[in-house]
Amino acid sequence: MVHLTRFERTRLISARALQISAGAPPLIKVSKNIDSYTLAKKEFGKEILPLTVLRKLPSGEVLKVQ
Repeated sequence: MVHLTRFERTRLISARALQISAGAPPLIKVSKNIDSYTLAKKEFGKEILPLTVLRKLPSGEVLKVQ
């Protein structure tokens, strides 16, 4: 996995937490009630987030990071 910046990491976790709080099903099994942010962090830690980061490089090339 390509190294994500702290801003990209925060954006991915926040976007997934918003999806979960809006009713999206969790991608991992949880046995207890936890908040959407914690659940999103656990999904991020297991690298199963269904989100992609697009980085525009100085050369004009676009790098797709999953």
